[in-house]
Amino acid sequence: MTNNDLLRRLRYTFDFNDNQMIKIFALADEKVTHEQVCNWLKKEEDEDYDAIFDNQLAIFLNGFINLKRGKKDGVQTTPEKRLNNNQILKKLKIALNLKDTDMIEIFDTVDMRVGKSELSAFFRKPTQSQYKVCKDQFLRNFIHGIQLKYRKE
Repeated sequence: MTNNDLLRRLRYTFDFNDNQMIKIFALADEKVTHEQVCNWLKKEEDEDYDAIFDNQLAIFLNGFINLKRGKKDGVQTTPEKRLNNNQILKKLKIALNLKDTDMIEIFDTVDMRVGKSELSAFFRKPTQSQYKVCKDQFLRNFIHGIQLKYRKE
């Protein structure tokens, strides 16, 4: 799953318009233009398509956390230069204020059985022996489950 695909899916799920997307970046103290947002949301085949880098996606996710949970006073969280699926999953969990049981229910909606211990392995430090890498298919299913739960039809 590309960063652009993730950004498009989150936009669709929560029905954000371009101005709301710009506002989310601003909540993480990042100024982006309407043109940048539009180019990030385009398909790869489009000549104006721009790839959104890990750092920019991390800023968006931090802004999403601020939107959903409220902005903390003081210095904002430093966005990661490199993002992996485990970090994305954690940021979505924080933004949506999900407990383990909520996440397991979301996976159940897409017929993916996940145990509590398997789920907690995604949130461990990479140096711990129980750490598990979150693969693309796992994150893709989680995003689909979020769409089913939060998308207003």
